[in-house]
Formats: sequence, structure tokens, C-alpha cells
Amino acid sequence: MTPILELDRATKAFGGVTAVDALSFVAPRGQVTGLMGPNGAGKTTVINLISGLLHVDSGRIALNGTDVSAQKPHHIGALGLARTYQNVRLISGLTALEQVVAGSFLKRDTSMLASFLHTPAARHRMRAIREKALHLLDRVGMAHSADVLAETLSYGEQRRVEIARALGADPVLLLLDEPTAGMNPAESAEIGRLTHKLRDEGLSILMVEHNMKLVVDFCDSVIVMNFGRLIARGAPTECIRDPHVQEAYFGKQRHDADGLRAVG
Repeated sequence: MTPILELDRATKAFGGVTAVDALSFVAPRGQVTGLMGPNGAGKTTVINLISGLLHVDSGRIALNGTDVSAQKPHHIGALGLARTYQNVRLISGLTALEQVVAGSFLKRDTSMLASFLHTPAARHRMRAIREKALHLLDRVGMAHSADVLAETLSYGEQRRVEIARALGADPVLLLLDEPTAGMNPAESAEIGRLTHKLRDEGLSILMVEHNMKLVVDFCDSVIVMNFGRLIARGAPTECIRDPHVQEAYFGKQRHDADGLRAVG
């Protein structure tokens, strides 16, 4: 079966610094794949390459079997990629429901003129989009706050709304960039359970995450990188025990038991 995502010797340099160095990995379809690495490892550059905000200098990136190495972000989005960012990026002044409605723009099938003239087809389409948005809020456990200004919600709730908005584009692959940053353990576990729920509904997820406990508890497999290169891949616990991973995170190799204590 074709993996949902494949990087083949993807390379990206900025000036004389190689941020991603001949990186190759696959993200299996229907799984939560973790992307780990210490600060400066190149994780955000990888996410930006996958989503089209940056383009590789060499190598190849394929989404669902299609080469997207030189594609623009909106083209990649139309092929089924959606993402969130390290910092919550909600639109000021919109309710939770309106945020999710805004996320459905890539799938719009009525013309701008029809929308402007408020034709019956456009009205019918808007009702369908609102119903879909309510369903997506329900999927992430936020239907009860549909009419609440999103900016007044708690940080964890805003994250859920942001994920619902990303789902509005009907992605085949969802990129989550440090979705639990700034959250307490209970909030982080809720996001982890949400990723499993979405996975079980058929969505593939690539999650950049520093929270090792979250990775161990909720990722099906893990990719670990350092200085732009792949240093480990496989089951989460095995990767965290890997001496190269221990050295990358803690500055020296540590005994297995010490490494496992680091995941909480």
C-alpha cells in the first residue's frame, strides 16, 4: 500500500546551513506518526517543506502518491493536506463555528458570483457547510461552544477548534505542529485521545511533538531527527531508548532506565 507521505532524500539549506539533510522516511496510512527531535533539529523546516511553504533544494516529497515537491501550499491543500501551527492561529472576532466554516474554503463548489448574488444554490451550500462545521466541532468535543467567540476559549479548547477548522478541508493527512505546547498533562492527554479518535475514523496524522509521554502513549510510530538528519525510526519506546536519541536530547548517552524516566 502506498504510504500517505514519503520523503526521499529531501534536502533544504539556508545559506551555508543545511537544515534538512537528505532526509528519507515514510508516514504509513491510517496511523499517528510522531516527528521528534531536539530544538534546531529541523522539524519545522520539514513541516514547511511538506506543506509547500518551502521547497526542497533536492530530493522528493510525495503526498498520497503524488509528487508535491514543487507545489504551492493551496495546491497541496487541495490534494488533501491540512495543518496546524505551533502557535494557535484563529481569526479574531469569529465564533468557534465561524472559524471552522472558514476552513472549508478549499472545497467550495459554488462560484464567487453565485455567493455574492446569494443564489439558492449558494444558500443551500452555506447551510451544508454550517452543518458540516457543527459536525466537525462535535468530532473534537467543542459543539457546545459553537457560538462562543473562539478567542475567549481556553488554550486547549482553541487548539481543538483549530483542529476542527483543519478538518474542514477534508484532509487525507493532518499535520499537527506541537499541538500540546503550553498545555498541562490533562489537556495534553485529551489531545492525544483526539488524535486516536481521528485515526480510528480513517485520518492519517503526522505530529511534531516534544512531549515524550504523549509520543509514547499516542503515536503508532516515530521518526527522530537531529541536525536535519534521520537518527531513529520505529516504535516510540524503542526510539526513545536509542543511544543516538538519548545523546541528541540529553547531551550524552544514558542508560535505558534513565531515558524511560524522561517520558514521565
